[in-house]
Amino acid sequence: MVESLLEHMADEDAHRIWISRLDAAALRTYARTLEGKDIASLPLYGIPFAIKDNIDLAGLPTTAGCPDYAYAPKQHATVVQRLIDAGAIPLGKTNLDQFATGLNGTRSPYGACRNAFNPDFISGGSSSGSAVAVALGLASFALGTDTAGSGRVPAAFNNLIGHKPSCGALSTRGVVPACRSLDAVSIFALTAEDAERVLAVAAGFDADDEYSRPLAPHGFDFGRRAGFRFGVPMTKDLVFFGNTEAERLFGEAVKRMQALGGMPVAVDLAPFLETARLLYGGPWVAERYLAIRDFFDTQSEKVFPPVREIIAGGCDIAAADTFAYLYKLRVQKRVCDAVWHDIDVMLTPTAGTIYRIDEMQADPIRLNANLGYYTNFMNLLDLTATAVPAGFQHDGLPFGVTLIAPQQQDGPLLHLASRMHQALGSNLGATGYTLPPAELLGLLPDGQVSVAVVGAHLSGLPLNPQLTARNARLVSFTQTAPDYRFYALPDGKRPGLIRVENGGAAIACEVWEMPGTQFGSFVADIPAPLGIGKLTLADGSVVNGFICEGIGVADAQDITGFGGWQAWLAARGT
Repeated sequence: MVESLLEHMADEDAHRIWISRLDAAALRTYARTLEGKDIASLPLYGIPFAIKDNIDLAGLPTTAGCPDYAYAPKQHATVVQRLIDAGAIPLGKTNLDQFATGLNGTRSPYGACRNAFNPDFISGGSSSGSAVAVALGLASFALGTDTAGSGRVPAAFNNLIGHKPSCGALSTRGVVPACRSLDAVSIFALTAEDAERVLAVAAGFDADDEYSRPLAPHGFDFGRRAGFRFGVPMTKDLVFFGNTEAERLFGEAVKRMQALGGMPVAVDLAPFLETARLLYGGPWVAERYLAIRDFFDTQSEKVFPPVREIIAGGCDIAAADTFAYLYKLRVQKRVCDAVWHDIDVMLTPTAGTIYRIDEMQADPIRLNANLGYYTNFMNLLDLTATAVPAGFQHDGLPFGVTLIAPQQQDGPLLHLASRMHQALGSNLGATGYTLPPAELLGLLPDGQVSVAVVGAHLSGLPLNPQLTARNARLVSFTQTAPDYRFYALPDGKRPGLIRVENGGAAIACEVWEMPGTQFGSFVADIPAPLGIGKLTLADGSVVNGFICEGIGVADAQDITGFGGWQAWLAARGT
């Protein structure tokens, strides 16, 4: 494989993907290190990957897109080391908008990185080279960074999955910061399953990174449920900058989500857009300046002009202004957080349009701002997002949408992204290979507990609020296996379910899913003779469910023949 890649990458780099590459001897060393090792013990055995050149790879300089800034790291960035330890093989460092400041891929002294489908168009940035490397089949996946959309816009423009994990899930130790308090290492992949594999390996708490936090259990997996609620921006907030093809493709994506079982909910995007406007007007511009202050103060003329203009704006931000912005962010976040009470996930365009390289270079600030319309608020609000391919314009250029959810919802986002990708049907990047069938992966912690209910906890009945108050969600209407007898307990308010060896029947039930952190208090509220045990469903699966002690049905009425509690209540007229 390494020999094949060396041959493949020997051609001239017409797309301006690479800043530096490991030489043949180094790649062969990585390959030989893997030989003789147990493939099953290394989840990324022999998988080649590319690295954005603001992330350290020992053996190659880190430039952050600025040759005069370059340094030679002595060790790999934490996230790179985790991937190599899992068997992945690094190929080299990829082009980017200098100092990760930009969303278009043209702000580099190494040349404008060109779109994988049409080299006259932008590739998206700042993680431009990483996306194009994956799209053209030079790497199986790639690392980028994402502060304001840099891990999502290039995915949309190159027909890829682009996952911006929960902030802190992937360590940023060994990453040249853009805005250290907001930065996230991102993943470009050909499929959502590949992104999940990489995330599962790369995530992990890093005590040496002050912003690191564990990837916590994600909760309700809307990505795999038949029914979920998804937010769609109100018409007043949908902007495509004159691109009617993008508008058409977004409308089709909304219909695709509905076909998967999603119920659309109109969302006022105005508070999110107001939040986004904070990003380039206050402390976070100062934070970009702080990241390279020593270099900028002495060699600002070596910084690419549009990048220099942006970073210079952070030199004189007053401390009082910083706090004013932070207070405003807290207010905006409180407003935006309320949206998630009504929806599980939000759907937006990843970018409203795409531009030619010459257009972007002629008007770099304004057009770049247009690219961030749907992305700039994300990390300010501590959200997680996955960019998903969403079809092609008539001119052959890709369009993408983004699935957005609160932090720690990485698993559900990737699962829904897989379903969206499968529903679309698409080639992988620009490789010409077709999208393979989906795989049902479960590599990320979910933290959910399934509970089957048969009585007063059913939908619409008196005890159902004990579930909904704990953020439980209805998963399915089903039946038990035909191995149970069903009784109305003497108080007439609750049923009892007893497993029997002979003479049983299937009893109607609902399966609910709740956060594991809520399960203990739920069980503690259940009075005798009822309790929670293992209950077998009609499909043979076993879940937690309501059962009854045998002594509890001594004076109870056998109502098995009714087939369920609600049918018995209806027969009684109650």
